[in-house]
Amino acid sequence: MVSILLVHHSPSQATTEIAEAALSGLRMPELGDVDVIVRPALEATAEDVLAADGFVLGTTANFGYISGALKHFFDTTYDAVREPTAGRPFSYWIHGGYDTTGAETAMKQITTGLGWRLAFDPLIVTGEVTADHLGATTELAATVAAAASA
Repeated sequence: MVSILLVHHSPSQATTEIAEAALSGLRMPELGDVDVIVRPALEATAEDVLAADGFVLGTTANFGYISGALKHFFDTTYDAVREPTAGRPFSYWIHGGYDTTGAETAMKQITTGLGWRLAFDPLIVTGEVTADHLGATTELAATVAAAASA
């Protein structure tokens, strides 16, 4: 059985909808047996990361950067998980009102440092979340699970 960790910071209705779309992608029946662990970013631990075969991450863009909650997740897990999880598949979404450039840069730098393998192009959403965004998020999460199973 493959285990996928979904870590997110979803303080708004829009980001909650995106997180729910990711969760539905991880629970697609055609993926087979997937153990899904869902953690708000402030509650996720290094043990959660070490136990997972792949990762789906989600954040808001706040003041041009990733949310403080997701930054806290990385700050508290990075050293313990960097080497043991290198090469594991992941992807992520970022939702912002206007500019997500700094958040995108941070996610690339942090996940590159972790050595994680991007399994699906990140979803970057500014403004209103549409049905197309939610569909892309479902596909993103399902692809991470499929990559972890391969």
